[in-house]
Amino acid sequence: MPDDPVTDAPLDDAQPLRPVDVVLAGHRGDVATARRGFASLDPAAREVAIGALDRLGALDEGALVQALSDDTPAVRRRACDIAATFDGTDELRRSLSASLHDDDALVVEAACWALGEQRTADAIPALSHVARSHADIRAREAAVAALGAIGEPAGLGAVLDALGDKPTVRRRAVVALAAFEGEEVTAALERAAADRDWQVREVAEILRDQ
Repeated sequence: MPDDPVTDAPLDDAQPLRPVDVVLAGHRGDVATARRGFASLDPAAREVAIGALDRLGALDEGALVQALSDDTPAVRRRACDIAATFDGTDELRRSLSASLHDDDALVVEAACWALGEQRTADAIPALSHVARSHADIRAREAAVAALGAIGEPAGLGAVLDALGDKPTVRRRAVVALAAFEGEEVTAALERAAADRDWQVREVAEILRDQ
């Protein structure tokens, strides 16, 4: 059987760099090609390079912060995804918090998730603002989920307010209430147990009975 030209052909500097080359580099231990991808003018190559470098253990915080401000939304979204589990410093978390103001709603959604995974309490005011006022429902959902993941009392107000939002946001909010305690939470669960949406009611009833 002839060699597969995609998987077996060696890559040298004379060949144009394709996104698939960068992806394969991440599985072959080819750090040099992954770094070429990160520096590429092709946004698709930069996007997959972040994952390739992360897989190879060659992604540093400076590169990840740089990717969070890339010109292309898909690159910024991928950087947020990687940042969710990256062992970074406050600089990375500040960059993620700045991403909550991104013009692309999916970047905001990804940044919310990453901040929740990082348990970034300093982002609670910005996350609360997204939960209450972002125009995109996906961003509001993600912000509410992040506030629940962080679980600090300062985030409770925005979670309670989200119980008056669209059904999908209310579902996120009632799940997020599991992270909080107090009379306000108990009263909110009582109200949610009578919600128009059956999924909101179901979760509220489960949490009430615990």
